[in-house]
Amino acid sequence: MNASDLLVACLEGEGVEYVFGVPGEETEDLLFSIRDSSIEFIPVRHEQGAAFMANVHGRLTGEAGVCLGTLGSGATNLMTGVADANLDKAPLVAITGQGGLERLHKESHQALDIVQLFEPITKWNTQLNDPDIVAESVRKAFKLAEYEKPGATHLEFPEDVAGSEADATPMDPRERVRLASPDPELLQRAQAFLEDADRPLIIAGNGAVRTDATTRLREFVQTTGIPVASTYMGKGAISDRSPQSLLTLDSGDHQEASDAIETADLILTVGYDIAEHDPAGWNKGADTVIVHIDSEPAEVYEAYNPNLELVCDLSTALARFTERMDESETRFDETWYRDLRDHIVDDVATDASEESAFTVRAVLPVLRDVMRDNDVLISDVGSHKVEIAQSFLTYEPNTCIISNGLASMGISVPGGIAADLATDAAVVAATGDGGFLMNGAEIETATRMGCGYTILLFTDDDYGLISEKQQTHRGESFGTELTNPDFMKLAESFSIEGHRPEERDELEEVLRDALTTDEMSLVEIPLE
Repeated sequence: MNASDLLVACLEGEGVEYVFGVPGEETEDLLFSIRDSSIEFIPVRHEQGAAFMANVHGRLTGEAGVCLGTLGSGATNLMTGVADANLDKAPLVAITGQGGLERLHKESHQALDIVQLFEPITKWNTQLNDPDIVAESVRKAFKLAEYEKPGATHLEFPEDVAGSEADATPMDPRERVRLASPDPELLQRAQAFLEDADRPLIIAGNGAVRTDATTRLREFVQTTGIPVASTYMGKGAISDRSPQSLLTLDSGDHQEASDAIETADLILTVGYDIAEHDPAGWNKGADTVIVHIDSEPAEVYEAYNPNLELVCDLSTALARFTERMDESETRFDETWYRDLRDHIVDDVATDASEESAFTVRAVLPVLRDVMRDNDVLISDVGSHKVEIAQSFLTYEPNTCIISNGLASMGISVPGGIAADLATDAAVVAATGDGGFLMNGAEIETATRMGCGYTILLFTDDDYGLISEKQQTHRGESFGTELTNPDFMKLAESFSIEGHRPEERDELEEVLRDALTTDEMSLVEIPLE
């Protein structure tokens, strides 16, 4: 075999089903090796879309998604999606082509130092400059991408190395490395902090839904009665039907979730990463007792300086905590946050018919009613993302996918493809007109792949979130206005169903029909 055959055999050994990418001259050997394998290569319309697909695949499955680009601009086009995966802690392996080794010491056509460019946006990356290092490098790329906290890795594959003879064999993947159990002494100290508190509160971050900690967190909350506010990326850590759920950190028409955090005398953070939500927004006095439970130590930050850190396996730590609290029969008063929760839920559950115009807030209850608990909503970035994060009730982990580390626009349409391939649930890709046209061409990829999901498109002819912030700061906006095509004709040009409902009853009917079919559809919601 040649080195490209070896690399693909290594990918097969890692369990890779799909490679999302754009073909290039320098990846020719690799592409034909994929053709002769069990892996499906999915040609996409832009490398950024490929990286977003691999990103969402990783978030939903816990197994590294794989994206492919050629050298030069093909590689740089991958970078936004790769950086998003790394900051959002999604396992991803990016592979890029490169020119022959004999020309990389000098300026040459399309040649850039891609390894250096990818250095700050990956956990690890390297150039495969010898066939003998391919097997080890692929194993390392997947091991590090999937190890908690997961992220992105990158392999650069020069074309002359890809075509050269290789005698090595793939390395067998082993059982994934697990984090250690919590230190008993630190666990006892954390319990003492907790038992001294009157109004403890949990902040559940991305790590709580990314790992198998969700079940243990729910048991802990049920045992103790401690309320939970999630980050945008921690939605679903506990069900929003739970009487302990305060939804997200910013939920409530009058910021009731933030009020609860300010009232609490101890904050227990579970799988929380400050890239998800700046602690300066909720730890305003910076003097509340904080116990940090995560797979990595807390970042050094004046607004987030935990009194105690448990760096360990989240699931094991929560199980031990639950056992200790159950044995001590410690229960916390739930009345202090009950009214706050009621206000939050009442605000979110307001009947959409009370609104005279279409707004994101008015559409979300209708969408929630037609979606099952395990259906998947993928939110693009924009003003609608904030409403979804604060108001879309979420009942299961990884069923509301929001990019809030890098917060990249354009993720939802390509992300819908990955979600449709990774799950049997119905998928909705919610986006604004700004983000939609960044990667809307991937609808062609979706139809070619036979995907069936619903694109929920909010249109306001504006970069609405930026416009809102400018209005708040200056009383006016500038540089945000857009014009749009006829989205119904655009849907027709892609041979998918297009709908522009005008009444709420029509909206519910359209969404219900769209979610119960296996066809692609686009539902436009003009915002007023």
